[in-house]
Amino acid sequence: MKSNTIIKRVIDIALTVTLLLLMAFQVTEQLAHEWLGITMFVLTIVHQLLNRKYYAAIFKGRYTPLRVFQLIVNTLLLLSFLCTALSGMMMSRYATPFLNGILPSSVVRQGHLALSHWSFVLMGLHLGLHLGIIVSRLKNKTVRIVLGIVMTGISVYGFSLFFSSDILKYMLFKNPFAFLDYTKAWWLVLLENLAMLLAWAFAAYLLSLGLKRLSRKKRNK
Repeated sequence: MKSNTIIKRVIDIALTVTLLLLMAFQVTEQLAHEWLGITMFVLTIVHQLLNRKYYAAIFKGRYTPLRVFQLIVNTLLLLSFLCTALSGMMMSRYATPFLNGILPSSVVRQGHLALSHWSFVLMGLHLGLHLGIIVSRLKNKTVRIVLGIVMTGISVYGFSLFFSSDILKYMLFKNPFAFLDYTKAWWLVLLENLAMLLAWAFAAYLLSLGLKRLSRKKRNK
């Protein structure tokens, strides 16, 4: 594996781990949360620079339904990440307190809460669009079937957590405050966040398979 590819993978893993920690505020609390947010912002910029060839190719080639979906997800994810980071900096108490007061705190707080959860969902979709590369390398049919069963189980659990936690209310700006369970064990919080992230990733993977079939049908007509 080329050194550039290794660096990309390390950054991808770091982004995912940092996101999971950011979504576990009751585990990290304010100070660590803010510096994790700064870390996420820097990693996002580095990620864009490492994948600059993607931007150079945006206006080249044919756009299939899958490629359109990828472009939408990637664009919304980048915008959501940047807006989440900026809103977080605007209400920071430790990392960037000099940005406080640029916008009303109530607007910034609710915007940050909504956009952070949008970023979480979009990150899951983004990961799922790359899941096909991993699956294609699994040549053993039994392993692929077992993996599919495991991912289905995780997804059912993850989506049940997602909807029972009223996260949609945050995303739709219907709830201005986050209600967190500080009595829950830290490892359980992280596992639940991972399950929800993988649920969205698996959903995107299945959708990508459907979009690929749609493209093949159009070509065969």
